[in-house]
Amino acid sequence: MLNRTILETLQKAGFSEKFLDEMIVPINRLNYGQGTGINSFVGVVSLAGADSGLWAVEGGNKLVCSRLLQASRSNLISGSVMYIEEKTRTKQTGNPTKMYEIVYQTGSETRSDFYDIVLVATPLNRKMSNITFLNFDPPIEEFHQYYQQIVSTFIRGKLNSTIFSSRTLDEFGLTTVLTTDKSDLFINSIGIVSSVRENNNPQASTGGAFVWKIFSRETLTKEQILKLFVSYDYSVKQQWLAYPHYKPPEKCPSIILHDRLYYLNGIECAASAMEMSAIAAHNAALLAYHRWYEHTDMIDQEDLYEKLKTEL
Repeated sequence: MLNRTILETLQKAGFSEKFLDEMIVPINRLNYGQGTGINSFVGVVSLAGADSGLWAVEGGNKLVCSRLLQASRSNLISGSVMYIEEKTRTKQTGNPTKMYEIVYQTGSETRSDFYDIVLVATPLNRKMSNITFLNFDPPIEEFHQYYQQIVSTFIRGKLNSTIFSSRTLDEFGLTTVLTTDKSDLFINSIGIVSSVRENNNPQASTGGAFVWKIFSRETLTKEQILKLFVSYDYSVKQQWLAYPHYKPPEKCPSIILHDRLYYLNGIECAASAMEMSAIAAHNAALLAYHRWYEHTDMIDQEDLYEKLKTEL
């Protein structure tokens, strides 16, 4: 599925060009800022996100991270990692052992700590994180995966519905609008922002204004905002490198960068999603655990696929 596009896969399955252009492309533009040229696996992940009955985290997705930290009783150090180097240290028993020194900056201070195992959970592209790996033999490979820029703009205002439809705003009735590759519009999608609280439907403010979230490849100009809205109170934007630019065939980096140095974000080359990151973290933690305790029978198990099918 990583070696061919979602276009090729769905064409082979018999879907029409009209269906692909008007259904599949808009969903992919919403979720990954790209059309049907993405690999089949990420394409299927994208389509799954368009289905009904999806779960949500009450209070917002940020609680997943904060609650995991709380449950694991981890010590969170806020800082930017500058470099990682393998060094030999002498334990209290007098025996030398290999450890990783992490040098990081927190505020105006530069600090360092030593660890037995390191898991890197950030894309290792130079534009994403400037982590340097010092004196590794062989050297840690360089990563050149291009990441797709997306601009998220939040605007509270009254939508100019006539740009999308001949119906007036009172008769518009849509909470989300997606666009095709052939659209003259300068956005990928626009939708009303729902509350993160349970059973709390979006409510318009006085004057019929909602908070709308817009995805676009470039920062919206004031002229473009005024084209989308009859009037608006404020706008907030966030420009970021959201996910890889998918162009099959894809090759995922190794999870093991060094003896006890693991890389989670390589899974984004298959598909970038919160759920995929959770899978990568779970697998890397198991792999690190079994390799540390030399449980070789638990790594690359034969017939694992059949065992999992039976378990499910």
